[in-house]
Amino acid sequence: MKSGFIGVIGKANAGKSTLINVLVGEKVAIVSPKPQTTRDAIMGILTKPAYQLVFVDTPGIYKAKNRLADMMLKTAETAAKDVDFILYVHDGHGGISDDDILLMKKYLSSGTPMAVAYTKIDIMPKENIPADIKRLYENGIDCDVFPVSARKRTNIVKLEEFLAGKMPEGDKVIAEDIVSDKSERFMVSEIMREKILLKFGQEIPHGIAISINTFEKTQNGVYDINLDIICEKPNHKSILIGKQGAAIKEVSSFARKDMEKFLGTKVFLTTYVKVKEDWRNRPNLMKDFGYED
Repeated sequence: MKSGFIGVIGKANAGKSTLINVLVGEKVAIVSPKPQTTRDAIMGILTKPAYQLVFVDTPGIYKAKNRLADMMLKTAETAAKDVDFILYVHDGHGGISDDDILLMKKYLSSGTPMAVAYTKIDIMPKENIPADIKRLYENGIDCDVFPVSARKRTNIVKLEEFLAGKMPEGDKVIAEDIVSDKSERFMVSEIMREKILLKFGQEIPHGIAISINTFEKTQNGVYDINLDIICEKPNHKSILIGKQGAAIKEVSSFARKDMEKFLGTKVFLTTYVKVKEDWRNRPNLMKDFGYED
């Protein structure tokens, strides 16, 4: 049997989490069309009879503007050093810049074997693909490049089989019935954060944290979940709540439905919005909200 760890690295919003969710076949990471959606290193585990692939989803590479963003960058850097293989995910729809090539070269030079997943080919002109791949090779990106579409599942099986072949021989490192290393409590908080990112567009920046106060399964099988939505400014709180509470009711309803699907049972959800100014630069609050430096 083959098994190993694959660090999934790339710029913010390249499609790393979507690709991992499709490869694993379960939702193990939240997805939104915005940078900095993933904040933690999250493992997604794919177990087949002949191999086990442990994908380590990392925060997108993004210029640090606060302590939280700096911590996220360090998380990605650390993950790239502690794996058997690096899968660098590049948004093909966005073209290829000199900066993209420099980043790929940086990870290629680390000594860890690497391949490039050139994503989102379903929303770009097909004639751009061979030209971009040729440019990569001409600029020293000497590794396998896989044009893929997670949404259309194009070349996903081919990529999976390639990665399996690159893993070292060994037993499973994770029990086969586990698809993620994160707890139900963590995933519930991420579902809440995902729905906020999807609903509020550019109105609310990424200064949102979720703090769960109560996470209990009652005798009748219903989960009682009480959580705080943390934002950084009073006007953000007003936007999140909306006129007569309409916005928070809507986003909470969307989140509750996904929580029920994930947990497999009914959820009684209570949400509050609180302001903690500049929390992303305050280590004590970062720790309180689950972000260790």
